[in-house]
Amino acid sequence: MAIEIERKFLILNTDFLEGLQGTEFKQGYLNREGATVRVRVAGDKAFLTIKGKTQGISRSEFEYPIPVNDAEAMLATLCALPPIEKTRYLIDHANKCWEVDVFHGVNQGLIVAEIELNSENENVPLPNWIGVEVSHESRYFNSQLASHPFCQWNDKNEKTNFNPSC
Repeated sequence: MAIEIERKFLILNTDFLEGLQGTEFKQGYLNREGATVRVRVAGDKAFLTIKGKTQGISRSEFEYPIPVNDAEAMLATLCALPPIEKTRYLIDHANKCWEVDVFHGVNQGLIVAEIELNSENENVPLPNWIGVEVSHESRYFNSQLASHPFCQWNDKNEKTNFNPSC
């Protein structure tokens, strides 16, 4: 069984992203109760992902490639709308790959950095653009953003200096 161990952080600024090429993501959810079932189009590829319940910062994860046309049809007909839209940037820091997601649409203004770990106890040096850790705050999970988008949060500017416009 595959296990995802991940920490999430808000970021302090986006200066380090200037000039970098990101990948456009569009994703939706077929199920968010118990196991989460996600459909994702990432650039010119598509995936069906099943994630178990989060325990600490770990959860089971199974991901399968699917045809892009099938994923787009599922997003349009089976998933709650609007879909999650974001640009993902892959940033190497201290021999680890950070995923920085810049959200669009109803989650505009939210920017989250994630790092996958080999164990929950793994220590990683944090880049200087990392802000507050939000790993244990479920509202930052993409599955939660699908039903409770960032533009509806009352305290959206409390932990980040970005000004979302919804």
